[in-house]
Formats: sequence, structure tokens, C-alpha cells
Amino acid sequence: MDRTAVQLLELGAIVLGLGILARVASRLAISPIPLYLLAGLAVGEGGLVPIVTSDEFIEVGAEIGVIFLLLMLGLEYSARELVAGVRSVAPAGLLDAVLNFTPGLVAGLLLDWGLVAALFLGGVTYISSTGVIAKLLHDLGWTGNRETPVVLSILVFEDLAMAILLPTLAILALGGSTSEAMVTVAVAIGVMTAAIALAYWRGDRLGDLVFHRSDEASLLTVFGLTLVVAGLAESVNISAAVGAFLVGISLSGEAAARADVLLSPLRDLFAAVFFVFFGLSTDPGEIPSVLGAAVVLAAVTAVTKVVTGWWAAHRQGIGFAGRRRAGLALVARGEFSIIIAGFATGIAGAEELPALAATYVLLLAIVGPLAAKVADVKSKRVAIG
Repeated sequence: MDRTAVQLLELGAIVLGLGILARVASRLAISPIPLYLLAGLAVGEGGLVPIVTSDEFIEVGAEIGVIFLLLMLGLEYSARELVAGVRSVAPAGLLDAVLNFTPGLVAGLLLDWGLVAALFLGGVTYISSTGVIAKLLHDLGWTGNRETPVVLSILVFEDLAMAILLPTLAILALGGSTSEAMVTVAVAIGVMTAAIALAYWRGDRLGDLVFHRSDEASLLTVFGLTLVVAGLAESVNISAAVGAFLVGISLSGEAAARADVLLSPLRDLFAAVFFVFFGLSTDPGEIPSVLGAAVVLAAVTAVTKVVTGWWAAHRQGIGFAGRRRAGLALVARGEFSIIIAGFATGIAGAEELPALAATYVLLLAIVGPLAAKVADVKSKRVAIG
């Protein structure tokens, strides 16, 4: 059988399997995210039924999945709401950084990895997964809740922090100078500021320019524009996900409503591929040696994320159930943590970091959505009672 036929069979089997898992998740009334992650683990290197021929396609599809998730998330809010939200949540964002970066940093030093590797581990434990959380908010129907803008503001605060942290860590990984890191960070901050200012003052006009009476033309324009902006963001060391989010917040009113309808099916497809790739990139054989450290870090930083969300929601006058949902929504770690761990490849003392990061992320990407689902069920029972 030739390579093309094998690739089509593998991709078809994966997508069909995801459809079955989505049905199972729907029957159990849970988010399909944990099932997608476990499926990726099963078909990755060292898994039960490893695949190798479709890796490149799945990796690209996974990146597009993150881009779609953040685009759709951005469509929920305007640039003005974003700016107001980030301002109001700044104290919680700083608390988030301190509470969740510190455990990884301390763990790296206790493991005798050295300061640079410990800084990378701090980045892994700090950043929540915008991809997993965006999907979670959608699946649980939380997008309209009072605490959701607080959660999104914290995620945006973290993503903006990544505009500083990612290029800095990349320079450290390459052994670059402090001045090089400062120049890279300055460029990233400048681009982010300009993009948000444009969306803030000209968001309605951008929506009018992008959308057309033809759904086909509108879909292709928005999709292409999002990929271009995401690519440009990556080229200046800003996450592609942040670029996609900026496109989303740039479209408001009727434009945002039409985009949501047109893009939702594509989001669901590519988001599922993203979660499969996430599990696919982890070798199950490496998990046992780092499982203990990963469990301890996961337990500690799950609590610190709950504290962050709880306090942030409390500052906005949100009730007990909303504070709990806000905290649990932030628990999951994901794509940024893996990216940070990837930068550390080759650093002396950080040989175990990729396996530890993957295990840690898998734990919290599964525990986070499940805990949020349990909290959601309890809240509904209390409301009914």
C-alpha cells in the first residue's frame, strides 16, 4: 500500500475515532478534551497503536486548532471590553504570576537543574492553557457567565506576559545577551500595543471591510486574514494564538455574529486535532520516571490557580459558585507549557524537562476539565434544589 493511501487511512481513522469519542463524551455529559488527549497518547510513539506517517499534517492541524480556538474566543468580546478587563484584573494577573511561576522555579532548583532550566519550568507551571479553557468554556456553556470575562482577562494577561517571557526564554536557550532579549521584547510589546489600539478605535470598520454578503467570501477572508496575522505574530516572537485573538476582538457587532456561525464547524474539527496532537507528542515510556514530581507540581499549582481565579472573581463581586468556576476553569495547562519546554531542549540540566512538562500538562489538562464539570453539576443541583 502506498504512502498516500496509508496517510488517508490513518487520518480517516483518527477523525472517525474522534467522532466516536465525542459521542461518548456527549452521552456521559462531559467535555471530550480528556478523551482526545488520551487518544493522542494511545496513537503516539510508544503508544498502543502508534502512527508515524501523518505526524506533520496533525501538527499543522493542531496549530490551526489553537488559532481557531483563540479567534472564536476573541469574537466574544470587543477591544474596549478587553482593555477594561485587563485593567481591572491586573492585580489578579500579578498574583497569578507569583503563585504559579514560583512552584516551577523552586522545583527546578530543588531538582538541581540550574537557574536557567528552573526558569523554564517556572514558565511551564505559570501559564494556563488558552486552548483547553476556550474549549471548556464553550462545552460547559459558561461563555455567558459573569465570571467568564474575569477568566478571559486573566488568560489575556498571561498571553501578554508570554509576549515577554517566550522571547526572553528563547534568547536564554540560545545563550544570547541581555540586550538581544530586550530588543526582542520591545518589538513584541510594540506590535501588541499597535494591534489592540487599531481594534479599539477602528473595530467596527474592520468588520465592515472583512465581511461580504457571500458567506463563502466572508469565510475565506476571515480564515485567510487570521492565518496571516497569526504568522506575522509568530515572526516577531508573539504567539500565533495571541494574533488570532486580536483578529477576533477586532471584529465586533454583526461581523462577530456571522463569523461565529461560519467558523464554528472548523473550530470543532481543528480543536480536536490539537488535543490529539498534544497527547501524540508524549512518549508514555518516559512518564514513570517523572510522574512523582509531576503529580506534586500539578497538585500545588492546581490549588494556586484556583486561588487566583477565586480572588479575581471575588474582586468583581461575583458569588461563591462563580468564584469556584473561575478558579477551576484556570487549572488546565497546555500548549504554551509545551512550547516553553521545547525551547529548553539542549540546555544543560534540563534533560528531563520535556517529559516532566508533558506529564504535568496531561495531568492538569485532564483533571482541570473534569473538576470544572463536577463543579458545574454541583452548581446546577444547588440551583434546582
